[in-house]
Amino acid sequence: KMPFVKTTPEKMLFHKGTVLNSWKAVWVVLSDDGVEFYKKKTDRSPKGMIPLKGAIIVSPCQDFGKRTLVFKITTDKKHDHFFQASHVEEREFWVKDIKRAINCIQGGKRFARKSTRRSIRLPDAVNLTELYTLMKDQDDGVKELKLEQEHRIFNHCFTGVTVVEWLISKEKARNRPEALMLATGLLNEGFLQPAGDLAKEGAESGEQTAFLDETHALYYFADSGFFCEGYSSDEDVLVKEEFRGNIIKQGCLLKQGHRRKNWKVRKFILRDDPAFMHYYDPTKDDEPLGSIHLRGSVVTAVEYVPDAKKYDIDGNLFEIITSDEIHYFLQAATTEERKEWIKAIQAVSKSGK
Repeated sequence: KMPFVKTTPEKMLFHKGTVLNSWKAVWVVLSDDGVEFYKKKTDRSPKGMIPLKGAIIVSPCQDFGKRTLVFKITTDKKHDHFFQASHVEEREFWVKDIKRAINCIQGGKRFARKSTRRSIRLPDAVNLTELYTLMKDQDDGVKELKLEQEHRIFNHCFTGVTVVEWLISKEKARNRPEALMLATGLLNEGFLQPAGDLAKEGAESGEQTAFLDETHALYYFADSGFFCEGYSSDEDVLVKEEFRGNIIKQGCLLKQGHRRKNWKVRKFILRDDPAFMHYYDPTKDDEPLGSIHLRGSVVTAVEYVPDAKKYDIDGNLFEIITSDEIHYFLQAATTEERKEWIKAIQAVSKSGK
């Protein structure tokens, strides 16, 4: 997942090449004066660097028709660079931070995340990382829900009121204003993210308490399986059975092809009940390229893949063996990400039909 809590955001995005005009997955790192992109996360030197001094960012970029997740950076020398995220919230996160970096350069300041303690006077004893961990606890934390709002369905999120009341009930805050201050701290530091339009307006308002203590303000954990989807008002449209499950997790992984054995970046969406994992070409808004029925499947971490060239893979591999004995080899960007995918797929394969 995107490490929201780091001072330098980094993530796999898609970059449009200037020579071949094709979209390639690259590892992107935002520094205080530029955007660097690497062919692989493990590479020591970047494939390219986009200086942000005098740059302009456009989002959403409408140059590519159906591609709604693209943003464009135009450098001081009028060179255009196009990047595509895997979902709207990810695109907005990148655009927000790149804009801040550009503004810092213009003002002669060094780009860094807001100092939460300075801006809202949090007590020194408060450990936000620890608080976030408690808040995410499966049994005792804030419950992630599937909520409907403005013709959209928000998966894995919760309301502002829920957060405030949880903080008071767990004696982390004595009253609502104090709880609101803590929640704003978690929001400023990127632990919590705004989901709906109301929460986003609050976060951008620049108010002392950017977090909203409201039932219509929706938020999600930065490293959760949050996903927002629109739905058709036409009741005659029947969703295919395998797409009816709740979305548990989504993101990009490398997948080995069954015929040519080459590795390609695919966007995966994991659903439960029924237990399916669909994979897509992340550069197109098309139907899925395929699906994996997970009921009764086995998933394990592996260190070796048959028929794979050594330079093709960087570790963090795992294998899914379906009940029909079909083998799928996948690769995550980090060890932590691999662990999360395995845990999520194991849970779904046991419980989903």
